[in-house]
Amino acid sequence: KKIKTIFLSWIYQNAGKTTVALGLYQAMRERGINAAIMKPVGQIYVSVGDLKIDKDSYLFGEVFKFSCQWHDMSPVTIDRGYTEKYILNPNKDHLGKEILKSFNNLTSRRQAIIIEGTGHAGVGSVIDFSNADVARLLGSKVIIISEGGIGKTIDEIMLNKALFDAQGVEVIGVIINKVLPDKYDKVKNFLEKGLSRKGIRLLGVIPHQPLLSAPRMEQIAEKLGLDVLCGKINLRNRVKHVIVAAMEPHNMIHYLEDGTLVLASGDRVDNILLAVSSHLVRDSRSFKIAGMILTGGLKPNPAILELLSRSHIPVLISSDDTFTVATKVEQSICKIEKKDKDKIEESGRLVKKFVDVNTILNVV
Repeated sequence: KKIKTIFLSWIYQNAGKTTVALGLYQAMRERGINAAIMKPVGQIYVSVGDLKIDKDSYLFGEVFKFSCQWHDMSPVTIDRGYTEKYILNPNKDHLGKEILKSFNNLTSRRQAIIIEGTGHAGVGSVIDFSNADVARLLGSKVIIISEGGIGKTIDEIMLNKALFDAQGVEVIGVIINKVLPDKYDKVKNFLEKGLSRKGIRLLGVIPHQPLLSAPRMEQIAEKLGLDVLCGKINLRNRVKHVIVAAMEPHNMIHYLEDGTLVLASGDRVDNILLAVSSHLVRDSRSFKIAGMILTGGLKPNPAILELLSRSHIPVLISSDDTFTVATKVEQSICKIEKKDKDKIEESGRLVKKFVDVNTILNVV
C-alpha cells in the first residue's frame, strides 16, 4: 500500500518545525487519516527507562499516546561522543536497517507518517545519514521550513534543495514560519513570486505567534537554575512580556500588563511593592503579573516577603545582576512540552489556517 510520507527539514534552529509537525498531525487526524510521527535521527534526548528518546518524539508520544512505540519513533539518538565513535567504526548498513525497521513498524497499519529531520539538509552527514540521505532511504517527499525573510530565505532554501536534488528526493514545497504581522503581506507576496520563479511551491506562510515562544515561570526557573522564593502554586503562569524594573515607579507603572515578568533588584522595594499592588488591585481574569525575579541575590525584609507570599505571585531569586538575568531570559528557548495544551492547540489552529494541507496531502 502507498503511505503518505512527509519529511520536514528546517533551515534555522527554532524555526518552528515542531509547531508544523504538531499542526500537520492534527490536520490529518481531523481528516480521518491514521498517521504516525517519527524522528529517525535525534540529538537532544530524554531517558525513558533504558531508552534514549529524542525530545520531540517524547513530546509526540506523550501528547498523542504513542508511548508504546517510542523506540520506533526515535531509532537513532546521537549523544556525546557518538560521532567520534562512528568515524572510527562506521556502521552505515546497521543504522539504515534500524531506521527502516522502525519506519516499517510505524507504518504497517497506518496511512501516513510525518518524519522530522534534525536541522538542515546536510545535518547527519558525519554518520552517513544526512536528512537528504534519510529522506531518500524512506522514499519520502520533503517540505523545507524556514523563518520569514526574502533574499536570504530564498538563497538558503535553494542551497538546501540542492542537497535533496542530489539524492533524487523531491521537495514538494516550502513553509515559512514566524513572519512578523506588519511584514506578513509583503513577505508572502515576494516569496510567492520569488519561489515560483524557481519552480518551488509556497505551501504556507505562518505569522509570528508570541504564545508559541512564551515560557512558563517553571520553565524559566529550570532553564536559569533559580530557586523559588514563593508562589509555587502559580509557576505555570505564562510569561508574555518582560520588563527590567530599574526605573522610577511612576514610569514603571506604564509597562505593567497582563503576563508581565518583572526583573528587579531585591532591594528595589518601591518597584516590588508597585508590582504586587498592581497585581492585587487589578487582579482579575484579564490581568495578572506572571512572576518576578529578584536579582543580585538580595532578599527583601520579612514583611515584604510575607506580602509577596500572600500575593501568590511566583517569585524567583538570582545571584546575577538584573541585566545579566534579562539577557538569559531573552536567550532561553522554551520548546513546546506535553503540558503546553494551549501551544499544542495553537499549532493546530495556525497550520489549519495558514498552510495548504490539502495540496500537501494530494502531492505526497
